[in-house]
Amino acid sequence: MNRSRGELALAAITVIWGTTFVVVKSALADISPFLFLALRFCLAALALALIYRRMVFSKRPGIDFLWPGLLAGALLFVAYVFQTLGLQLTTPSKSAFLTGLSIPMVPLASSIVYRNRPRLREVAGILIASFGMILMTLPSVLFGFEMGRGDFLSFLCAVTFALHIVVIGHYSPMIGFEPLAVVQLGTAAALGLLAVWFAEPIRFHATPAVAGAVLITGLLATALAFTTQAWAQQYTSASRAALIFALEPLVAWVTSWLTTGETLANRGILGAGLILAGILLVELKRTKPERHLKRGAVSLLL
Repeated sequence: MNRSRGELALAAITVIWGTTFVVVKSALADISPFLFLALRFCLAALALALIYRRMVFSKRPGIDFLWPGLLAGALLFVAYVFQTLGLQLTTPSKSAFLTGLSIPMVPLASSIVYRNRPRLREVAGILIASFGMILMTLPSVLFGFEMGRGDFLSFLCAVTFALHIVVIGHYSPMIGFEPLAVVQLGTAAALGLLAVWFAEPIRFHATPAVAGAVLITGLLATALAFTTQAWAQQYTSASRAALIFALEPLVAWVTSWLTTGETLANRGILGAGLILAGILLVELKRTKPERHLKRGAVSLLL
């Protein structure tokens, strides 16, 4: 029951993330990327600090308590720096696809952390879903793909997100999702504020698009989403979580279709079907998540 609820929760936050690419792309015309990230993470950290203040601040702070959140927060901030900078220089569809490359990277990162081999069924499902993402988000990928600066930054985002997924899955059962969520977003907010003053000239125009993007990404796509992720990954493996996140480009297209009437080519329809097929391949035969969570319990600290 806990696994089902956890994986449904991961699917729900994937829906939220899938709607944000176009929103952020529009907002970046009026606000510098690092300022946008700082506002997003500060709003999210403040919201969670208020919600979980008694539970988190009543704990005795120590390295065992702070280290996982600091690590997760640093990875989260770096991932979003790469994604936001890359999104300025590439299209939302390319950014969504390249960010989604974190999905096939997770089993490799997880196998290094837990010192075991990924399950064949999970690897097969992830490869099928990843190929579906290629067909769905890059219509001309089979005929060649040029990687520009924005594309490369989006690829680095995928690498960092893969590490973040593994770290969350590793530490969430050990220290609890509430402190992990609060400390990681507090760390990301602090790094964002620091970067604003050194990374680039501040550019800001108060527009409805900017305000809406900060509120949506700060409260829903960050505070709610990453708290839910930290809770849900207590009950499932990092590889299964990554597979569920493969739904993101499918959700992005559905949102675009509902709002703008964008249609999907036959190749895209096939890609959407492959994403669902990859998920079903893994879900048809469930395995106990504890084998993923307990094995190599201290390997990240070595």
